[in-house]
Amino acid sequence: MKVDNIDGEMHSPRIATMNLTGELFREIDKNYLEGNLSGNASSDSFKINHLLNHSLNFLTIFMLLVTMVSLGCTMQVSKIKEHLLKPKGVLIALVAQFCIMPVAAFSLAKILQMDPIKAVTVLVCGCCPGGTLSNIFSLALKGDMNLSIVMTTCSSIAALGMMPLLLYAFCQGFPGLENAVPYVGITTTLALTLIPCTAGILINHYRPNYAPNVTKIGIGLLIVSSVLVSLLSGMAVKSVMWMIFMPDVLAVAALMPLAGFTLGYVMSAVCRLNAQCCRTISMETGCQNIQLCTAILKVAFPPEVIGPMFLFPLIYIMFQCGEALLLTLCFRCYQTFKTPAEDADPYHCVDVKQEEVNQP
Repeated sequence: MKVDNIDGEMHSPRIATMNLTGELFREIDKNYLEGNLSGNASSDSFKINHLLNHSLNFLTIFMLLVTMVSLGCTMQVSKIKEHLLKPKGVLIALVAQFCIMPVAAFSLAKILQMDPIKAVTVLVCGCCPGGTLSNIFSLALKGDMNLSIVMTTCSSIAALGMMPLLLYAFCQGFPGLENAVPYVGITTTLALTLIPCTAGILINHYRPNYAPNVTKIGIGLLIVSSVLVSLLSGMAVKSVMWMIFMPDVLAVAALMPLAGFTLGYVMSAVCRLNAQCCRTISMETGCQNIQLCTAILKVAFPPEVIGPMFLFPLIYIMFQCGEALLLTLCFRCYQTFKTPAEDADPYHCVDVKQEEVNQP
């Protein structure tokens, strides 16, 4: 009996937090699991092989680290300073990122009456910072690339404080989620992402010749690891894969990025930014950091708790890319028939009137 007590006291806070999270979620979602699993599927279907689980954890973390190093290699210290001295575009983009997407995630989860597991998955995705795909789509839409890259980095840094705060606030709206989210694990994951991003920035600053090669290698590794994660994930949750293709999950995955793209553009236009910056902020708002979202769902939450919902980011990214490509196609067609007037300085998100005043 004494030995058991000693062992209990030896548990780390992280394990204790995960155990508490697991107990809370299992109690919350017991009826849901019993009501929705049928045939050969049961609660045991959520148990993942130990080796397979650790392999998925390693690969998701590896993907996140590669993504953040590659992102850092695209950053230039001079461009960061430039946008910090004229922060209007960055500030508007930050407000759009951490207001529009979390509110959209919360509203959709409420409207569709999602169960706690699905709701917390959607909220984690909605509260994530912008992803690197926004840089690619901003380029395709002829946006402000400097703003796009700086915005992705700034949102990743701001997420260290904003993401736990937003999750705590919005989880109050779902019974049982108030104390069930592993904030320590999420904050730790966010903090660790800053290290590879900083490493990438330093590489680009002190060894700029190496940065393009590091980025190319990173893209290759990211593609390979993404394929491996997809295959291993399919093996891990094949018996309950259908749960992530439910109508409510698909509806959220389709409507969230659309809301981000649309409202991000509208908000930027209302704040009188030029069209180039509006397109950039639209992409930055709708494109989430899917690698970070996957890592948080897979590592911070116990596998028997999150179940197959850690694959939700993969569903989200398919709709995100599809909608962004459709918007890009529409923009290109619009340009073919009518060339919009360009701003005097296409690289800065400032008012045109201000530029005219500054000119001699």
